[in-house]
Amino acid sequence: MTPFVSLVMFGWIPVVLYLFSRFPAQRAIVVSFVTGFLFLPQLFKFPIAQGIPAYDKVSATSYCVLLATLLFDAGRFSSFKPGWLDLPMLIWCLCPIATQMSNGLSPISPTTGQIVTWGIPYFLGRIYLNDLAGLRQLAIGIFAGGLSYIPLCLIELRIAPTLHLKLYGFHARSDFSQTIRYGGYRPTVFLEHGLWVGVWMMAATLIGIWLWRAKVIKQLRGIPIGSLAIVLVITFVLVKSTGAYIYLVLGVVILFIAGWLRTSLPVLLLVMGISFYLYLGATGTLYTIPQVVSFVSSANDDRSGSVVFRLINEEVLSQKARQRMLFGWGDSGGNRVYDESGRDITITDSLWIIAFGSQGLVGLISFTASLFVPSLAFCFSRYPPSSWSNPKVAPVAALSLVLILYMLDSVLNAMVCPVFMLASGGISGLVMKEPETNKVTSVRSSVARRSLVQQRQT
Repeated sequence: MTPFVSLVMFGWIPVVLYLFSRFPAQRAIVVSFVTGFLFLPQLFKFPIAQGIPAYDKVSATSYCVLLATLLFDAGRFSSFKPGWLDLPMLIWCLCPIATQMSNGLSPISPTTGQIVTWGIPYFLGRIYLNDLAGLRQLAIGIFAGGLSYIPLCLIELRIAPTLHLKLYGFHARSDFSQTIRYGGYRPTVFLEHGLWVGVWMMAATLIGIWLWRAKVIKQLRGIPIGSLAIVLVITFVLVKSTGAYIYLVLGVVILFIAGWLRTSLPVLLLVMGISFYLYLGATGTLYTIPQVVSFVSSANDDRSGSVVFRLINEEVLSQKARQRMLFGWGDSGGNRVYDESGRDITITDSLWIIAFGSQGLVGLISFTASLFVPSLAFCFSRYPPSSWSNPKVAPVAALSLVLILYMLDSVLNAMVCPVFMLASGGISGLVMKEPETNKVTSVRSSVARRSLVQQRQT
């Protein structure tokens, strides 16, 4: 690992501090998280202390933003008022305590690791991005992040996914064969896997399309938003992530149907579908369905073979997880399956099976709920679909759907993205307040009524 990697990672601390001293807090936190996730190097880990997660790509921005908040905006911490929507994330973060203790293990490291990886980004979203303006900043930030990846993806499509190697001196992933798809290269840029790039570009493209459709912004850096969205769509197609293609189509169809028919039913159906799949996988029923058995036995092409590989591994991992159904195996390694020589013979490709095996049903349900509940509360409790085309509400509508699609991807893959947890926290904070569009409407209505009364009196 080159000295430049350490320079970038530790240089990130003053960069984040500068952003908070130079820009409004909401913009600073969005730029920090999006830039950190997209451009900081993989695999770097600097130990801090026993029981405290190492300083790495995932934790760096959370640590830096907490420090910046303490130095420049300490009063922000006292603005946090816990509510019922915070329960899923609270349970998910504290679940390792019960898990580890039930396995006779120390709960300190797994619990702090879960808090830093998932809880802190959620908390920062709660205190910084809990209004329409803040979430608009985040949506535009994700869209801009996707735009920044366009030239990098095109370069790697041409020369091979080697930008991480050229800049930082090593590949982000040792298995280079994973970068080859459909007779060409699949970009990884500065993320761990090309699938991660696909999901990020999907989220950026979906948000860009809806920002364009709702006329949230007309241009970015002097370029029309429509032109940017089209170029982003083309680049997204070129990144060769089949699953992400499906997510984007689902997202666009749901947003447009919800706008035309003014119903949240498609969102609910998608959530129910994902939840039902997780139920079948956790109980083992999925792997006995005749159609699934037939698919596993007859698949022969690369893409279906990848799905079959996941299903075969998840079947044995799910069976092992059910031995400790409630709280899971913790970090004991008991959630894995080993051969007679003690060699691990399983691969955990999906985030759901990792959560289920290590944290049990409590962990799986709480993690899933931390993504579903804020989105469903936004759709059904505060901001109905009739408001999703409103330029103020549209960015949050797109973000809410991105969270659900991220959970859909977690059924197959294991992408850890603190930016999405930032969105989850922000939407939770927004939903627990009175709808801002109602405030605007009520103010305007009261002004209009007063004017009418005055006219009648005169």
